[in-house]
This record gives sequence, structure tokens and C-alpha cells, in this order.
Amino acid sequence: MKSITIREIQKQDNVEIAAIVRNVLMEMGAPKVGTAYADPYLDSLFEVYAVPNAIYFVIENNGKIIGGAGVKQLDNSDENICELQKMYFLPEARGLGFGKKLIDICIEKAKEFGFDGCYIETMTYMEAAQKLYKKVGFHYLDKPMGNTGHSSCPVWMLKKL
Repeated sequence: MKSITIREIQKQDNVEIAAIVRNVLMEMGAPKVGTAYADPYLDSLFEVYAVPNAIYFVIENNGKIIGGAGVKQLDNSDENICELQKMYFLPEARGLGFGKKLIDICIEKAKEFGFDGCYIETMTYMEAAQKLYKKVGFHYLDKPMGNTGHSSCPVWMLKKL
């Protein structure tokens, strides 16, 4: 990794980050239905996060996007909770600390936005991700919060801010 930049998403990043999300989900054997793969707005993340109290970051290596993550109000929830969303990395970016770095940046933004907690959903077999979430203070929930439409993600976690 020669020249790493973490920056806010730009409109021209939409295609590249959507491809990363879909490719990683396919690599992990995740179903297309009930996951981020089928999100109707996946191809327009710049626009989705261009609202108050929302932000999405990409990690770039020499001009190539290698991952990203963001926070936004939890869909279909009246609680003051955001969701850590669309955190995916290409294989070349995994195991290098970028996940923790992006979570830290997103959590700081969530606090700045005034959220009381941060929610995340994941798959049971994404054990490395769960280990990281627990390490940074997320704990397991017995049921989902809000309604993200991700019915194939049976692991729910929350971090109090």
C-alpha cells in the first residue's frame, strides 16, 4: 500500500464502490436477496449520503478504491441510532487495520452528529468482522432494530455512543 487516502465519497465513486460491495458479498457466498447486494440505492451512494447526519468514506490506494464505510440514520427507526453501513474491503485491503480505522472515523462522525448509538447487521459466518465489532465496543442484540430490508443478515449489534 503506497499512497493511502481516506476521504468522503464523490459522485464518480458510485460505480466502483457498488462493484466492491457486490463482489465482496459474492466472494463471501452471501445471498443476493436480503443483503446490501439488492439495495435499490447501492449504485448511488454519493446521493444517499448527501443528507444531514450521514457520511460515507472510501479508502483509496494510488487512485483505486479498495474499500469504504459510512454512517446514516437507521432506516425505519424512531430511535436516535445510526447504522454503520456498507463496510466492505477488497482482499488486498483486509487485515491491515483499515476496518478499525474506518469504524473509528465513522463513530466519531456519529458522535458529532449527536447519535446515541450505532447499529450494525452482518452474517453469521463473517466472524472476522464480528470480532472487530466486538473489539471496538459493539455488543450482540437478540433482535434487529429498525428495518433495513436485510433479512438475510441474522446478526445484530449495537454500540452505545
